[in-house]
Amino acid sequence: MVSVLIVDLDGVLRHWGAELATQTEQRHGLALGSIHAAAFDPGLLRPALTGHVSDEEWRARIAQRLSVEHGVDATGAVAEWSRPCGRVDSEVLHLLRRQRQQRRVAVLTNATTRLHADLALLGLDSEVDAVFSSAELGVAKPDPEVFRRTCASLGVAPAGCAFVDDSPENVHAAVALGMSGHLYRTAHDLSVFLDGLPSASAC
Repeated sequence: MVSVLIVDLDGVLRHWGAELATQTEQRHGLALGSIHAAAFDPGLLRPALTGHVSDEEWRARIAQRLSVEHGVDATGAVAEWSRPCGRVDSEVLHLLRRQRQQRRVAVLTNATTRLHADLALLGLDSEVDAVFSSAELGVAKPDPEVFRRTCASLGVAPAGCAFVDDSPENVHAAVALGMSGHLYRTAHDLSVFLDGLPSASAC
């Protein structure tokens, strides 16, 4: 029996416009690709994802690095880039709503301290039964400890969980721990996977 479905947020339930950073860079005189290069530099990103610095501090550090590297005040550019909170994938949300009729649904995501505010703005805070953030857990996927702590909080063994993520590395880590795993590519493929999960009523 799979009693809990655990899904990633970004790349599965939430998506971002690829043009946002490019448009912001053009407006503020930054080199194309520079915002993502700074933001996703492990030296800046990992402390934010593991809760060692706040989301605000992470973004301030991004602006500081861009200002030094490009000789412009990048504070406004980072503020503009930070303003949106993505968009919800309506097809995936529909699937999760169906799943909640037969099992708990949780989000497990590598995220900064801004996560809960984003979920509220997107209306997703009431669409899942639990939310697990790397910034609160203190470790980030694909570290196996992320999955152990999530399962412990849910009170379910890994074998009782199914995990969906768009990163092969994260899915492999979950499966190695005993979870059922699905590498997300399309809502249709996800639907097929979910339909094949054994529910409580089938046991």
